[in-house]
Amino acid sequence: MEKNLKQQPADCIKVVLFGPESTGKTSMAKLLARHYNSVWVPEYAREYLQDKWNNERKTCEPKDLLPIATGQMKLENDLAKKTNTVLICDTDLLETKVYSEAYYLGTCDPILEKYALENSYDLYFLTYIDTPWEPDDLRDKPNERERMFKAFEQELIKHSRPYITLKGNKAERLQKAVKHIDELLNKKNCNLPKTNLTK
Repeated sequence: MEKNLKQQPADCIKVVLFGPESTGKTSMAKLLARHYNSVWVPEYAREYLQDKWNNERKTCEPKDLLPIATGQMKLENDLAKKTNTVLICDTDLLETKVYSEAYYLGTCDPILEKYALENSYDLYFLTYIDTPWEPDDLRDKPNERERMFKAFEQELIKHSRPYITLKGNKAERLQKAVKHIDELLNKKNCNLPKTNLTK
């Protein structure tokens, strides 16, 4: 089980979209992957939990978190092999840890916590709550967005993770994210793709 939660070596930088539900993480992941002609890692929990809801009319339980984490890392490790520039991650295990502690009385499975803290990324993009709330079968905290945002930010600060807060509309967020990813790519001497924000 544990080896399935560990990051495999990769020849790319990794950035994470990180923050509360319905704050534009998936939209931004897709836009960034398109901009860099690269790949993005979907949030495995959404597929897993939607299937559970459709089949059992049950929401997430503590026993689901390790299978979700395992599925997430399999996706990340597989997709990291498909790029040598930038991998855009829609989430990571640290996000799963935050949700575990928020929903289950401050607790987190020690194995999940271990790899949430051991796995590393070049930069986090913390998505702010200035986007419209979009309800679905899985989202359930529309009135706790500010509290959840603070929980996500405190987690990044507590564990000294490099992060940039993304606010504003999609174009503003994209421009800011691209600026910081370009800086990372330049530091690693990667060839920047010939794309621009007007496409």
